[in-house]
Amino acid sequence: MNAINYWLMKSEPAVYSITDLQQQGETIWDGVRNYQARNFLKQMQIGDFAFFYHSNAEPPGIFGLMRIVEIGIADPTQFDANSKYYDPKSTPESPRWQTVKVEFVKEFSQPISLSTLKEKFSEDELLVVKKGNRLSVIPVSESVAKKLWT
Repeated sequence: MNAINYWLMKSEPAVYSITDLQQQGETIWDGVRNYQARNFLKQMQIGDFAFFYHSNAEPPGIFGLMRIVEIGIADPTQFDANSKYYDPKSTPESPRWQTVKVEFVKEFSQPISLSTLKEKFSEDELLVVKKGNRLSVIPVSESVAKKLWT
């Protein structure tokens, strides 16, 4: 049995919010176009948990929790010439961009704002508080995850 890992995944609420996920139940996490973030998506396992982070929001922060329910999905937006995430170098036989499917677990009664995260954690503990960090998918250690979850 694999250990459960924890992640933080960002989305702008105007694009896709925790409320959207709650209403839909599950979704694929498409549109990631950063190789480091993509590599984190490739490391995910079924049953892992991810904190849903609203970026470009007021306030930005963690708004809920989701679970990884499917892995190794070729991101369909890479093949759609009408998508802003289209990648002409990617083919169905050799996709460059992989993603996962997530399911809604819970919305937090009180979001954990970025300013609160900065007070509680160093940038070594939680990458999202590091100045200049732009990654949309980052790992979260089990010890930090437990502090966020309680």
